[in-house]
Amino acid sequence: MKLRHWQDLVNALLGVCLILSPWALGFDGMTMAMSNAVVIGLALIAAALGAIFVPRAWEEWTEGVLGLWMLVSPWVLDFAMHREAMLSAVVIGIAVAALALWTLFTDKEYSAWWHDKIAH
Repeated sequence: MKLRHWQDLVNALLGVCLILSPWALGFDGMTMAMSNAVVIGLALIAAALGAIFVPRAWEEWTEGVLGLWMLVSPWVLDFAMHREAMLSAVVIGIAVAALALWTLFTDKEYSAWWHDKIAH
């Protein structure tokens, strides 16, 4: 099997980092922030592995949505006041969303609909 998009492997690793972040950064006592990191980290790993083994555009969109959620989750779930939890979510969220969008817009198969719309 040949890896189609290296970005998916990086997103899977970011999912692992997200899961471990509550303990590594010391916010494991904050139930909402910790639960968010673990659940979204698991979902990110699942989406990234799906994209690695059975590449489809919807998996990239899923990764992008998970990244955007992580970006806004500190404010939606009210843990933005905890610096480590907030920075972990925001930095990983930006990276995940950027990698997913990069894949979507650079893969000719995934972005064909986009290029067709612009050309007409």
